[in-house]
Amino acid sequence: MRRVGLGVVALVALVGCAPAEEAKAPAPSAAAECAKESLPLKSPGTLTVGTDKPAYEPWFSGDDPTNGQGFESAVAYALADKLGFAKTEVKWETVSFDASYAPGAKTFDFDINQVSISEARAKAVTFSDGYYDVAQAVVGLSDGKFASVPDVAGLKDASIGVQVGTTSLTAVQEQIKPTKQPRVFNNQIDAVNALKNKQVDAIVVDLPTAFYVTAAQIEGSKIIGQLPSVGGAPEQFGLVLEKGSALVGCLNKALGELKTSGDLARIQDQWLAAAAGAPVLK
Repeated sequence: MRRVGLGVVALVALVGCAPAEEAKAPAPSAAAECAKESLPLKSPGTLTVGTDKPAYEPWFSGDDPTNGQGFESAVAYALADKLGFAKTEVKWETVSFDASYAPGAKTFDFDINQVSISEARAKAVTFSDGYYDVAQAVVGLSDGKFASVPDVAGLKDASIGVQVGTTSLTAVQEQIKPTKQPRVFNNQIDAVNALKNKQVDAIVVDLPTAFYVTAAQIEGSKIIGQLPSVGGAPEQFGLVLEKGSALVGCLNKALGELKTSGDLARIQDQWLAAAAGAPVLK
């Protein structure tokens, strides 16, 4: 039997006692990556959320995103809670609708403001998974010329108002294709006032907003109908993040948990329950 040399024994001993830190560290778990202290935030310890002003019903309530009322305010705070933030650790930033998805650095961690996910916008920003399936609706005056049209073709000769930069404008241009150029307004309230003052025959907005317009903003108005969905996949609102933001994975995880638990559906039922039953235009 041959003896093992002392040098070999020593070498074996050294290898056996190699420091643990030289071993390959395991990949961090998703839970660790999404721990509050690990999140890539604009301000450590604070979740900064952007939205427009005015903050419209039924997405917000009382033009105050901080109160947790209205669908999008409630969703924002539910996501914050999933990420480990108390309500007092959420800061709101005023960001105009079109600035939210414009190219460039952002002052917010995410923006929530009825921004539909689109390939064009995704070239400049990062979107979360969708948090609401969107339908576009046409609102007119109950005694108006186009109040009872049964189909999209019946709106061809209507003067239509719509907010600039929205998918509502795209729907007008690509689905209704009116003979008159749509009147484009800088913000939603200007479009609403144009209808109220009979400067346009109809406006196009998302369906929950249409219900709010008819219930609270324009007496004697009605939902003429929903525009039919096109392209198979539904239009969806998504959270907007700075392009390449590493926060999106954790937001999607939190959003997935809200969907699985039924909490997102409950929030939707609470704040958007009215947004159902409008006829779909043929």
